[in-house]
Amino acid sequence: MMLRSWMAPGGLHIEPAQPRDADAVASLHARSFYRGWPRQDIEAYLLDSDTPTLVACDARRNIAGFAMLRILGDDVELMTIAVDKKHQGKGVGEALLKACFEDLMMMPARRMILEVAADNPSALRLYQKLGFTKLSERKGYYARPDGQPATALVMARDLN
Repeated sequence: MMLRSWMAPGGLHIEPAQPRDADAVASLHARSFYRGWPRQDIEAYLLDSDTPTLVACDARRNIAGFAMLRILGDDVELMTIAVDKKHQGKGVGEALLKACFEDLMMMPARRMILEVAADNPSALRLYQKLGFTKLSERKGYYARPDGQPATALVMARDLN
């Protein structure tokens, strides 16, 4: 079995997630989003070949970020992506997405789609930098602690 691996900033590398990463991925997801996903769901995704996940980690496998995809025929959905606060703004998210694009070159998928909160300027900048464009909006899509739901922007990028 060939291990796929990519370099990432800050001495990190990117490789496919393993089921043993479920605790770390679930913990990072919970710290990154108002409503984190249950650990059991994360583990089920990590076991499913239709939801490939890449992790950015150090040599001791401390996970600094991850990107989880869902294969949907011609489309691939970026289900979720998160980078630990101490690694944000250093290019880890960009490295994860570029590794995803490269990894998907051997698959029939032609387009990546995602949803992002309209009030997340750093994520929007990253997605626009990487060629994503807005397809539509979903008003009131994301729950927020203050009770004021945020609009989701649906974005897409060709993979070829």
